[in-house]
Amino acid sequence: MLRVALKMLLGDRAKYVGLIFGITFTSFLVTFAASYFAGIMTRGYAPIAENTSADVWVMDPAVNSVEQTTNMSLQALARVRSVAGVQSAVPLMLATAEVRFPNGRYQPFQVIGVDDVTLTGLPPMKDGLMPSLLRVPDAVVVDAGGSSGKLETPFQVADQWPRDKPHLDAPTRELATGDELLVNDHLVRIVGRSQGLPRFPPRPLLYTTFSNAIRILPPERRRLTFVLATAAPGVAPEDLAIRIGSATGLRARTSAEFKSDTVHWFLINSEDVGDIAAMLTLAMSVGFGVTGVMLYMFTNENLRNYAVLSAMGATPKLLLTMVFAQAGLCGLLGTGLGLGLSAMIGQLAIMAGFPFRMMWFTPVLGAVTVVLVSVVAAALSVRPVLKLEPGLVFAGR
Repeated sequence: MLRVALKMLLGDRAKYVGLIFGITFTSFLVTFAASYFAGIMTRGYAPIAENTSADVWVMDPAVNSVEQTTNMSLQALARVRSVAGVQSAVPLMLATAEVRFPNGRYQPFQVIGVDDVTLTGLPPMKDGLMPSLLRVPDAVVVDAGGSSGKLETPFQVADQWPRDKPHLDAPTRELATGDELLVNDHLVRIVGRSQGLPRFPPRPLLYTTFSNAIRILPPERRRLTFVLATAAPGVAPEDLAIRIGSATGLRARTSAEFKSDTVHWFLINSEDVGDIAAMLTLAMSVGFGVTGVMLYMFTNENLRNYAVLSAMGATPKLLLTMVFAQAGLCGLLGTGLGLGLSAMIGQLAIMAGFPFRMMWFTPVLGAVTVVLVSVVAAALSVRPVLKLEPGLVFAGR
């Protein structure tokens, strides 16, 4: 009987293609939206992922993400270093500054001050440049941080640092080693560009040493944003975080815990989460609508065939199995096509710089959604089959 059910399905090509299209679209959109969300969350905690040497992140007790921070006194660094089990502890500063380009244009940058000695927090440099160049006074390293077209300087020397008025329409090129920027009326020189992880939201990044950052940024009483602690041999990061929290009163989280905290913060505060939820709702609505209507129409038009089978002794359970087999075949093919399409378009999205990361749970979510859509569609369309009375069907009533 299952073979008969599949022949019935494949015999009506138009409705068969419509069913496959609806399920494929559902599978694709759910998987793509979930992968896009995973990419956003990965970029959201990019500063944590970059600092792989840090076992424990120490911060103000009110901070629960790397996106929204407040600073601490420099005394916190000494307090963390005094805790038993801490092998090393270095400072990390996060700040925002308006940076002026040579043509007079302003651009907000996230300024990241790394430890002067170890340069912990500085991502790999492009073109094999030496990170030690950052220790030169007024030296900075720039990074696009997931943005596009933000790091541009005038191509012609005559358009740089004009005395009369900004040359905003002058031809530009990408910033390179040796170019200059103005940060809080301090002239800084670019010694290289880094290959850091893209950020969410995208923003240009400016790396410099902690001492340089203190000098070029506006004066503040508190400058220390995080303390990056490394556990001594034999000390688990989880235990060290508890020790630091108990001894200093500060918030101490392992890298994995802080990533989870940041994801949770984005779930609550980011407007993009609502947009992705709307996309998922749209995908499921289209899936229910197209798949349910097409399967119902197909079943209704084949009531005579089901009546014949019923008259030949087919039980309602067998008829129910036939309808669900038809929905299952469409669901299987549509899921595969949707996942493949999501993977291909995802690669194009990655090449274009969009946040896309297909993790293990994203295709699972797409498949579960398709199963739900297929089961509901089959349940709605099987109702006239279960109420079937062969005599009335053949009488045309």
